[in-house]
Amino acid sequence: MALHFELVTPARLVRSDDVYMVVVPGTEGEEGVLEGHAPFMTTMRDGAVRIYKTEGAAPEEIRVTGGFAEVGENGLTVLAEHVEG
Repeated sequence: MALHFELVTPARLVRSDDVYMVVVPGTEGEEGVLEGHAPFMTTMRDGAVRIYKTEGAAPEEIRVTGGFAEVGENGLTVLAEHVEG
């Protein structure tokens, strides 16, 4: 099973992929999200979203500025104010 992950900004879709796990920099702390995670929504602080393509893989990091993260029945959606790169 895989977690569907989308990273978007107000200007564009940055990434849409099926992954093993994503760690988002929530304002209340880091949130690790796997397939089947309970629904939730959180605000994000500036930091790195870490994407694990497979179990045990080294993470890919994407720096983001602010935004929101939501887990729902369609997976994880991160709406960032800005993405570096």
